[in-house]
Amino acid sequence: MVAGGTAVGARDASFAHLVDPRRKWYNNKRIIILNAWIVLLLITSSTNGYDGSMMNGLQSLPQWESAFGYPTGGKLGLLNAIQNIGALAGYPFAPYMSDGIGRRRTVWFGATIMCIATAVQTASKSVGMFIGARFLIGFGLTFAANSAPMLVTEISYPTYRAPLTSMYNSLWYSGSIVAAWTTYGTFKINSTWAWRLPSLLQAVPSILQFALVLFAPESPRWLISKGREAEALQTLAYYHADGNDQDPLVQYEFEEIRAALQFDRTVASNVGWKSLIATPGNRKRMRIIVALAFFSQWSGNGLVSYYLTEVFDQIGITGSSTQLLINGILQIWNLGWAVFAALMVNRLGRRFLFLTSASLMTLFYMAQAICFSQYTQHKAPAAGHAVIGFIFLFYAAYDLAFTPLIVSYTVEILPYNLRAKGFNIFSFVISLALIFNQYVNPIALDALGWKYYLVYVFWLAFELVYLWFFLVETKNRTLEETAALFDGEEALQQIAHQAETHEVREKASLERESFVAVDASRA
Repeated sequence: MVAGGTAVGARDASFAHLVDPRRKWYNNKRIIILNAWIVLLLITSSTNGYDGSMMNGLQSLPQWESAFGYPTGGKLGLLNAIQNIGALAGYPFAPYMSDGIGRRRTVWFGATIMCIATAVQTASKSVGMFIGARFLIGFGLTFAANSAPMLVTEISYPTYRAPLTSMYNSLWYSGSIVAAWTTYGTFKINSTWAWRLPSLLQAVPSILQFALVLFAPESPRWLISKGREAEALQTLAYYHADGNDQDPLVQYEFEEIRAALQFDRTVASNVGWKSLIATPGNRKRMRIIVALAFFSQWSGNGLVSYYLTEVFDQIGITGSSTQLLINGILQIWNLGWAVFAALMVNRLGRRFLFLTSASLMTLFYMAQAICFSQYTQHKAPAAGHAVIGFIFLFYAAYDLAFTPLIVSYTVEILPYNLRAKGFNIFSFVISLALIFNQYVNPIALDALGWKYYLVYVFWLAFELVYLWFFLVETKNRTLEETAALFDGEEALQQIAHQAETHEVREKASLERESFVAVDASRA
């Protein structure tokens, strides 16, 4: 049985002694260029964040409500959920494209579809047209969102891999902020452009990716898996060692990737969908991944993410301008906490952040429920305002782990051969959870009011217990070592040993060449 002791003690990173301490993200031209490409990939998440916040904002715009017949109940649920239904349609194909044609091309394919879809959404003249466009946005986003975070984690400089990959989901709020303030700004436009302009701006990240992403570096892991080892070594050398393919760090990374891929193909037999549950290590991974996917959407955050307007209405805050203003401030607050947590991931560790997040979420959601009940019973404005305060505190707690870590933790614990399929399962589960939330939340909130909050309080307490027993600490390891951690100490040692053996051989070879050169000069 896996107990609370599953947290693995932190150790010095095996690659730490190979890293040039003078090579930093701010003073090395190649790493700066690499990180610029990574930012282009990170904004994939901004598209998703923009959508949720835009739909929240549009519900506060009379111009949008009148254009689409004042949608409520099931119709409103469908308008919100259809993007995730579109995402479901793309899931069967996304991992095969990511592994087949490469990470870059898959991101480009998804961006192309989203450019077309946002154009249709902006030009919508009926509910059906708007729903169809949002379906296409979800479909295209599936491909981009499957490949982008994997490419980020597979090309990052080793010391920056965890913070940068954690930044992926954190930048969900950058899109959310733009959407929230755009809808706040367009509120006074007395035409359909009040909602068409926010729809049009949703295309900006996809347009940038459509134009630029094919020039970005491809994953060295994908290249090696396709037998293109020379290209992989060249990519690692160019971005991680200023072009020196004999750099010790580059050689270590290259050999460790080869060793991990070989291990997955032979010892672990990690191929195909069945392999996701074929071994104890893979079942352990999936138990965590599926749980995190559900937890990320079933922690009470769905009420605020998509139905903030209804929550406001029930606590007496009914002015559209006030609702939009609070929504805009909340997104900035969220981005600040999520980025802070992403930068702290190596220092504090994944397990500490997840357990702290779950504990505080339970506490603050309970406080929300109490204040909501007081407002419902006594109509005291102070109780309604307190609900807003605890919403902000709840999201600070959520952003400590469930914003930055769910994507980065998922991709790092999966071995390369399962990464696209396993991450696809993670995204699929999130979509299922979202669809359920988007249909059930408005109905349950109308029927139960503040009592619906108690359901989430008990669920959050369950999440805390689950994470305590099953979450594994992964800090201070390379990507290959992190993935192998779940296959047992033997697998971990085998992969590290092969990379280290190559390093020793390289040193011995260089020493022999040096001695030969000295002898020749003496002769």
